[in-house]
Amino acid sequence: MTAARVRRGTTPRHRTAPKVAVPKKIAKRLPVDQARANRLAGIAFGLFLTIIAAVTIVALGLPQKLWTATGEAIGRAGFTVKRVDVVGIHHMDSAPVYQIALNQRSMAMPLVNVSEIRSKLLQYGWIQDARVSRRFPDTLVIDVVERKPAALWQDNGQLALIDSDGTVIDHVPVDKMPDLPLLIGAGANQRERELNALMTAAPSLKPQLVSATWVGGRRWDLNFQTGETVALPEGEDAARDALAKFAEQDKASGLLGRGFVRFDFRIPGEMIVRTRQAIAPVTPAPPGAAAAPPAAPAPAAAPEPSAPATVQD
Repeated sequence: MTAARVRRGTTPRHRTAPKVAVPKKIAKRLPVDQARANRLAGIAFGLFLTIIAAVTIVALGLPQKLWTATGEAIGRAGFTVKRVDVVGIHHMDSAPVYQIALNQRSMAMPLVNVSEIRSKLLQYGWIQDARVSRRFPDTLVIDVVERKPAALWQDNGQLALIDSDGTVIDHVPVDKMPDLPLLIGAGANQRERELNALMTAAPSLKPQLVSATWVGGRRWDLNFQTGETVALPEGEDAARDALAKFAEQDKASGLLGRGFVRFDFRIPGEMIVRTRQAIAPVTPAPPGAAAAPPAAPAPAAAPEPSAPATVQD
């Protein structure tokens, strides 16, 4: 028997996989024995390899590619968007809603990104909230919650519709202004709730309010239908008290609509009134003389503002 035949007849040796072992010097310092330390090291090494494999798979985009292929297959089976149902729209144009819903990379039902649709819808001023859902086999349902217009806001020559939070809903042409209170000035839109609470406390004056100007970021000038302006003091409490006093005096004496120009409450405890015409001084007649006829009022075409009259509270 030759050496070659002997080599062919010998039983082949099986190679064993290398084992992860902790060096003895390090194992002596651990609170476990050598065998357990080796097992723990093997587990840690296996987890490391698993993490590396998972990161590689994700980096190659294999899960996304698999999900896309599966979604497209489901779409070809008949689960494709063919209809969009939109509910909750009463004021805004519904065309942008349909445009966003149908502008998808894939119309297969599983691949339609409902979260992305919702995020794009919330960028529109009219839409306060939106819920987008799938109704199999072929319908997207979009439930819209519209913002409620509370006032108009004018700033830097721009006119906008706002809600009670001051959020700009939409820009409005001057010839299409709705019948809502007009807030004027920078930052006035953020004070809509404050103004509404202020006017609610004076219900007799609220229907007569035309506009409110936020002056210097500190206080309100209220403009009424009859042309008068009420200058309120700074601070919510002071403004509320001043407007309540004015409402009482208007109810008792009918201040609005009598030709006054301005009622100024900025000085605590006082109401400074400005009229449209100068008040002629009254000269006492001598004893026994006939009373002179009253002077004719000044022409209304060219009124001269008078010096303000101060009324103490």
